[in-house]
Amino acid sequence: MTIDYAGSRRTGVRRRRSELAEATSFVRRLDLLLLFAVGALVAYGLWAIAGITQNDVTGDSNLFVVRQAVYAAVGAVGLVGASLIDPDVYRRYHRPIYVGTTALMLFVFLAAPLTRGSRRWIDLGFFRFQPSEFGKLLFVLALAGFLAQNGRRLGEARTTLATIGLAAVPIMLVFIQPDFGTALVYAAALAAVLFVAGTRWTHLAALGTIALLGSLTILWFLPSAGVHLLKPYQQERLVGFTNPSSDPSGATYNANQSRIAVGAGGVRGRGVQGATQTRLDYLPEHATDFVFASFAEQRGFVGASVLLLLYLLVVWRGLRIVALARDSFMAIAAGGIVIAFLFQVFVNVGMTMGIAPITGIPLPFVSVGGSSMIANLTAIGVLLAIHARARTQR
Repeated sequence: MTIDYAGSRRTGVRRRRSELAEATSFVRRLDLLLLFAVGALVAYGLWAIAGITQNDVTGDSNLFVVRQAVYAAVGAVGLVGASLIDPDVYRRYHRPIYVGTTALMLFVFLAAPLTRGSRRWIDLGFFRFQPSEFGKLLFVLALAGFLAQNGRRLGEARTTLATIGLAAVPIMLVFIQPDFGTALVYAAALAAVLFVAGTRWTHLAALGTIALLGSLTILWFLPSAGVHLLKPYQQERLVGFTNPSSDPSGATYNANQSRIAVGAGGVRGRGVQGATQTRLDYLPEHATDFVFASFAEQRGFVGASVLLLLYLLVVWRGLRIVALARDSFMAIAAGGIVIAFLFQVFVNVGMTMGIAPITGIPLPFVSVGGSSMIANLTAIGVLLAIHARARTQR
């Protein structure tokens, strides 16, 4: 019995050592620079929100930053969980992922209350869940699985048309919520996965032409004929983008106040108490849609530059993962995730400075909101998983 016990103990020690060695090896295969950049972005975003929302709630200046920190912690769990899953699982189950994503978008119309003229959030009591934010990642994984499965037929027009047809269903469901900004993110992800998959340039050019004609039809041709597909406030935003001085006290008020806030920040910023645009609430939605403008007012060009450099670091490491991916599915999925992320940053920052129309796209890791934070951190976990498996293969 003593010999058996000693042997069992040695076996247990060897097993624990093996598990520890395997865990250590897995951590080393992760893109630690990407992980650092994302961690720095989350911390930087929490610091930004602490200053931006300090005067928003009387008697509780830390309400929003504490809530955002909880969302970040939940997102960190999602990141770790996603990094442990072999991305090949998503490839095998891309059909159920697509069906589930579409069903989730349809469920919004049944369960989501009408808020500010749209149905986007499902109220769970302790958390307002926005399915379209999580749908961005699921959408990319489903399309990547379909394109990888049809890799030998990518040169055929019917494969491109089939991909567009699959993508059109979730895009339209998001568009009619209505959520024009998120629908644009889905469209950008579609273009990215087609490009990374190796779709012919002629097909991509045709797709771009169709998208341009569709935009002109929705924005000009149909409205001139008396048919309006966009909501009135969406039309006002687009008109305000092309003519910022058309309605300074109404439709273009937010955009004008945002530009004032960015310019007022100067080089080093005005500080939390000196940032009157934010502190006195002249700038609406300063913790969500226009969070970059508020941050630029408080921390100036220097603070905003640090934030943008962190974003650039994340995008660089993400594109590197695309190049190192083990197979076509992982490369396509990584490309869709990275381009969708970059598109969100570009549009959000651009709209605060007047170089892009106001669309309501949140700034990743900074804008207040649990769905965006958790979904983006989970997407980073998928990128880390792709990188770890790529290094294993190499």
